[in-house]
Amino acid sequence: MSASGGTKAIVAALAANLAIAVSKFVAFLFSGSSSMLAESVHSLADSGNQFLLLLGGKKAQREATPQHPFGYGRERYIYAFLVSIVLFSVGGMFAIYEGYEKIHDPHEIEHWYWPVGVLVFAIIAESFSFRTAIKESNHLRGKKSWKDFVRHAKAPELPVVLLEDLGALVGLVLALGGVGLALATGNGVWDGIGTLCIGVLLILIAIVLAVETKSLLLGEAAGIEEVKKIEAAVVDGATVTGIIHMRTLHLGPEELLIAAKIAVKHDDTAAEVASAIDAAEARIREAVPIARVIYLEPDIYSEAAAAKGPDREATPGGPAQHSADH
Repeated sequence: MSASGGTKAIVAALAANLAIAVSKFVAFLFSGSSSMLAESVHSLADSGNQFLLLLGGKKAQREATPQHPFGYGRERYIYAFLVSIVLFSVGGMFAIYEGYEKIHDPHEIEHWYWPVGVLVFAIIAESFSFRTAIKESNHLRGKKSWKDFVRHAKAPELPVVLLEDLGALVGLVLALGGVGLALATGNGVWDGIGTLCIGVLLILIAIVLAVETKSLLLGEAAGIEEVKKIEAAVVDGATVTGIIHMRTLHLGPEELLIAAKIAVKHDDTAAEVASAIDAAEARIREAVPIARVIYLEPDIYSEAAAAKGPDREATPGGPAQHSADH
């Protein structure tokens, strides 16, 4: 994974979640708290999610093949989408089930110091993990708000870890509140209510992750800043006089495909056009290093053709309208 910050955040979250999952499960065994059981499953699910993210990053590094000529960069999106499914099914639905069972069959929490001590430890450990994710995200976030960063980031790992860690911290506070109220009132129903809240929280986070990663899977264009850099790099004012139309597509977080029809002068020779295209490709890669696949098609500019855009249909029973438009 080229985004070493994402890998660092994932490893930090994985180490924290594994330690927390064990401690929570031990606390559940001694106390019988359903909140602790839900939280232990939550941490276990998060650990599995981090493994999935690391696996996706590893698989995405495979070389392109004849069957997959554009490489495997989107593996990272696929595994990030799997994370949202795991968080929904294993974490959220299990917590809701446990909360429902505890509300219908409440019992007092035994050895209260176990769940309280483990939850305090877990909050401290998750805070360090969340701090690492925030620190690494700030290197990429720039001046964007956190909302914009999560919604528009092309690399899915950091937004996933950020939301998971945030959900874990809020879930721990809910669990601590449920356990505290159950201890204060002597009514185990509060423990079940806290567990239900944890389940709802996890499902909401899973839905946000699913929506965002689905958009990446469908294929997103380059960001506005990258598009401006590409447009400025293509036109040299001499041979390439303008862009008739252009399409960009992320083949992966650090792999961008660019396809454009560029305007050249009608009296340019083939050698001059070919040289201009090579130069334009070099300028694009210098301006936007993640531009890996570039297709530039020269054409003579026509306002009528440009207005029709890149998706003109072919004439019935004949070739595309390319030559007819010019």
